[in-house]
Amino acid sequence: MLRLRITPNVTTFNKFICTLCKKGDVQESERLLNKILKRGVFPNLFTCNLLIQGLSLNGQLHEAARMLEALRKEGLNADVVTYNTLICGLCKHSKVAEAEFYLHKMVNRGFDPDAFTYNTIIGAYCKSGMIQKADRILNNAVFKGFVPDVFTFCSLIYGLCQDGDFNSANSLFNEAIGKGMESNVILYNTLIKGMCHQGLILEALKLITEMHEKSCRPNIWTYNLIINGLCKMGCVSDASNILNDAVTKGILPDIFTFNTLIDGYCKQSKLADAIEILNTIWDHDVVPDVITYNTMLNGLCKLKTSDDVMETFKVMVQKGCVPNIITYNILIESLCKSRKLMKALELLEDIQSRGLIPDTVSFGTLINGFCENEDLDGAYELFKRMKWQYKYSHTTATYNILISAFAKKLKMDMTGKLFLEMNECGCPPDNYTYRCMIDGFCKVDNTEFGYKFLLENFSKEFLPSKETVGRVINCLCVKNRLLDAVGIIHLMVQKGVVPDVVHTIFEADKKDVAAPKIVVEDLLKKNHITYYAYELLYDGIRDKKILKKLSMKRKLATISCSWKHSTSGHLSIDGNQTKVALSHNL
Repeated sequence: MLRLRITPNVTTFNKFICTLCKKGDVQESERLLNKILKRGVFPNLFTCNLLIQGLSLNGQLHEAARMLEALRKEGLNADVVTYNTLICGLCKHSKVAEAEFYLHKMVNRGFDPDAFTYNTIIGAYCKSGMIQKADRILNNAVFKGFVPDVFTFCSLIYGLCQDGDFNSANSLFNEAIGKGMESNVILYNTLIKGMCHQGLILEALKLITEMHEKSCRPNIWTYNLIINGLCKMGCVSDASNILNDAVTKGILPDIFTFNTLIDGYCKQSKLADAIEILNTIWDHDVVPDVITYNTMLNGLCKLKTSDDVMETFKVMVQKGCVPNIITYNILIESLCKSRKLMKALELLEDIQSRGLIPDTVSFGTLINGFCENEDLDGAYELFKRMKWQYKYSHTTATYNILISAFAKKLKMDMTGKLFLEMNECGCPPDNYTYRCMIDGFCKVDNTEFGYKFLLENFSKEFLPSKETVGRVINCLCVKNRLLDAVGIIHLMVQKGVVPDVVHTIFEADKKDVAAPKIVVEDLLKKNHITYYAYELLYDGIRDKKILKKLSMKRKLATISCSWKHSTSGHLSIDGNQTKVALSHNL
């Protein structure tokens, strides 16, 4: 048999690299590139452009920029497409200033930016609310011969609407229409979108009337913008009327139209209306998608039993709509609310059988379900299984669910164990973690640890709620620790955890005297501290001896609270007293 030995060329490899980059598998693309080089086939500029696009889409912008700069060293000259690819990636990741940097760089290297280059940067600046910078780019571009097109005007019109400058938006819109620009419906839709996002529905409706008068036929997206705006305002019945008006004019709804209405009715707890919309979708030759059913399931989950939710889920599957992980998370939440925890757990197997992967919400909902049903042992068991059975790393959120549950049950030994563990696992505590720890320790009368956790809370630059601060202050006052209680008041002033009236005091001397008093009075007014604590604090914040002692305690005055926990800490409960063996360094 005659065997043909065919050597693939760079074009063949480019096709594979293009497919891999579109899938987001940039690493595999780079491995393939190495194989190309070993075969003696050298990449061309198209290869590099594909890789820069893949890196940009994958968020690896630094690597994409390095590849662009490396082209010259390899003897390949970048072109406008190369720069546009990188600029587009930077803009998509909200790095518009860096994109403008490469715009100047391509000009300095002798390349002429095209409409795509300018429109990409102008659009990104407008989305970021930087209209003046977008206008500057446009003026420079026009000076160099660039003629603004419909996309340029759409970006600027929407940006001005977002900025609340509707007069300028209308002027620009009229200018574009006056220039006889094509795709008038796109311009109208842009202005309507900007108005709807600002709640100006009546003005947007007038534009639809104007479109009909000027023989500019609205499309379903035009009506979808109005329907979506009305639903967000809670005017779902009016949105339904708008849909009927569109249908009478021969404009047929799409799946977005129906999904918007279903979501609107569900948020108003009008499930009967939502179900009616769901049942009529098929009459319009529109097929419900996973978003349709997820919206419906979520509405049922909030107001109906798990049986109703599961029944709708069965219909969804029978109709051939493939569920996603959001679908299953809604089902898990519904079953947990109905105390059907074992059935909720079984869904984890169903999720995996469909080739899906449980996410943080899946496990968090389940763990929270066990906690809500007061099965803390079951919650902790599932928490451990996340790692060894499902190979899923814990997050701060999952730790917080357990810490909150154990703290509410005053099981502070377990709470302390979890707190130490989350630090070791690289899950940094957040403000909610500290609030749970502080509340728990205060409730078991361990004022010392409640106080220390509050200091660390401040030192981490998290601002605790006044309620949490008040809880610690009350405990300190009961223990006659007035110095520490007054120190917290001054710490609140330094960190800005004060009523707004304090910020109106501009003179430093007056603020130093008045701010602590205002804070104490505000805490009492909002019932965060007891009257007993208020009397002690009111005198304490004016006591010169206490203030002198505070100035000597640098740990409060300079807020240098660096309490570090030992990784070998152990925490246990002995009666009502919490004994904690942790390393502290105040």
